[in-house]
Amino acid sequence: MTASRNELAKIISRAVLSASDQSLLPSSSSRRTWTPQLEQTLHRLGYRHSLNPTLVATVIDPFLLNQHSLAFGFFNWAAQQPGFSHTSLTYNSILKSLSLSRDFNAVHKLLHQVKAQNICLDPSIYSLLISSHIMAKKTQAAFSIFSGISSSIFHIGPETCNLLLAALSSDGYIGYARKLFDDMILRGVSLSTLGFGVFIWRFCTTSELGETLSLLDEVGKGDVSGINGSIIAVLVVHGLCLQSRVPEAIGVLDELRKRNFKPDFMAYRIVAEALRLMGGVVDVEKVLKKKRKLGVAPRANDYREFILSLITERLINEAKELGQVIVDGNFPIQDDVLNALIGSVSTINPSCALKFLNFMLGKESFPTLLTLSNLCRSLCKHGKIDEMVEVFKVLSAKGYFVDLECYNVMISFLCKAGRVKDAYQVLLDMKKKGLSPEVSSYNSLMEACCREDLLRPAKRLWDEMFASGCGGNLKTYNILICKFSVVGQAEEAHRLFSHMLEKGVAPDTTTYESLLGGLCQEKKLETALQVFKKSSGQDPMLAQSILSTFILNLCKEGHFVAASMLLPIEHINWVRDNSPHIILPKLPAEAGVIPRARIFLVWVQESLLFLLCPRSCKGSWGNKQELTHHGSCHKLTCGAFC
Repeated sequence: MTASRNELAKIISRAVLSASDQSLLPSSSSRRTWTPQLEQTLHRLGYRHSLNPTLVATVIDPFLLNQHSLAFGFFNWAAQQPGFSHTSLTYNSILKSLSLSRDFNAVHKLLHQVKAQNICLDPSIYSLLISSHIMAKKTQAAFSIFSGISSSIFHIGPETCNLLLAALSSDGYIGYARKLFDDMILRGVSLSTLGFGVFIWRFCTTSELGETLSLLDEVGKGDVSGINGSIIAVLVVHGLCLQSRVPEAIGVLDELRKRNFKPDFMAYRIVAEALRLMGGVVDVEKVLKKKRKLGVAPRANDYREFILSLITERLINEAKELGQVIVDGNFPIQDDVLNALIGSVSTINPSCALKFLNFMLGKESFPTLLTLSNLCRSLCKHGKIDEMVEVFKVLSAKGYFVDLECYNVMISFLCKAGRVKDAYQVLLDMKKKGLSPEVSSYNSLMEACCREDLLRPAKRLWDEMFASGCGGNLKTYNILICKFSVVGQAEEAHRLFSHMLEKGVAPDTTTYESLLGGLCQEKKLETALQVFKKSSGQDPMLAQSILSTFILNLCKEGHFVAASMLLPIEHINWVRDNSPHIILPKLPAEAGVIPRARIFLVWVQESLLFLLCPRSCKGSWGNKQELTHHGSCHKLTCGAFC
């Protein structure tokens, strides 16, 4: 029975996927979406009367699990079939799919239905939904979902509850976080260092010290095996000092130790530094004396796990703050933690990430190439180009760049930042060291030159690349062909096109679309048609994928007859079937040129010329009105083709 159900689910899902592929334009790269044609496909299968909740759930999970639009469309279609009703099985499957898609509007609509129909979902589904909302930074919505099923908190699991507790606290929803904390304590859900740590850290900054100690007492009554007391102590002390509540921070050190949250050297140093900033030299010595007598050495592995968990759960601000405490105090920290901090913190605070990098270099350690790439990407994004160049200088002086992979990263980011001269100098330095630059380095430089309209340097790089024995690849040709086509040098672009064919480099969609666009723009119709013919000879599917763009380019330049001859009957019928606002007759296979041209012109008017001249496309071609493109001399009369 199970095998036959699975086979049937496979048949249905394959039919849906196949029909969905066929409903897309050949040149489209869009995601699959639900359309009326898919419903017709399902009707033709003839399995409507075999539908049951188990079968529908199996079609969605696993076969359509990652095709969220299709899964939701199938779910809704099934609800419309005679005698079928959704159950917890089908709601579990569709909500699992939608949790992966982050289609939160659909999720909340379904949850409303679940509540109205009093359907019980599997707790794991709620856990998935809460986690997906947290990952999307929709913590309020995540808490709203939790509030609806708080009685099942134990079954949702401590991991999800602690993640929600940390996220709410990090985002400033302390009231919601306190309510969740109380529920976890009441129902015996174990707390973790991540969940309770971030919560008490943010809670103590806005609450009376007595309330904070009260929460610590409540936690101490239960299972604290998953909580690192020393880390909690650091977070509480740090939170108080951030709010300039230094006297309270001094007193809380003893209170924490009494409750078995033993402050380590880091906690005492935080207080001592805060006192030093206030000018309390005597008090600083008192705290440091306590540190030597009562403090314990911080365990680097404990902080490593905590910081990495913060980064994993995208609590980057918290990871940054704790990392700064460790670095400022020159406490032990592993290279993998510093790498993680540099890469993640650079996305929100590049200056702080540079501080972590300098600390790492001071330890005579180097960042990984991935870390350097992430840092440079963020520096470019935030416009800190000079800082990035300085990083490269420092690393170069320390002997970091020793192989092609490292140099490729430096050249790539210098080019992205528009520092073409600097990037070319790096290329020369590579050659001096006996390294032969790879094609990717030349590509980066040529792309940067083209972006800055430095065509002569780009051509020189091309010559230099081949002279050094480095052959160009598809990207190399595409960079130059695209640029030459745009700037009115279609002949040069066509020469490169011929060159790549001679070298056995197969053009792709980008190559053809760029070149055809340039040739059409320069009225080189015969050459454009020859190029298109080559695409057809290379791969019929490739030719089909570029056809729409080629037709549009022909129309832009007024070559409507040629464009109409290229339009296949199947394409016209696709427009008719998939564009309800366009009324096209069914074309017979033997349709002649004149009917094809007439129908094509209607399609151009409705679908393409509107994109070119939206202000002027208001005439009726059926009445043979002239259509003029503002700012140009393009004039078309339907009578010329009829």
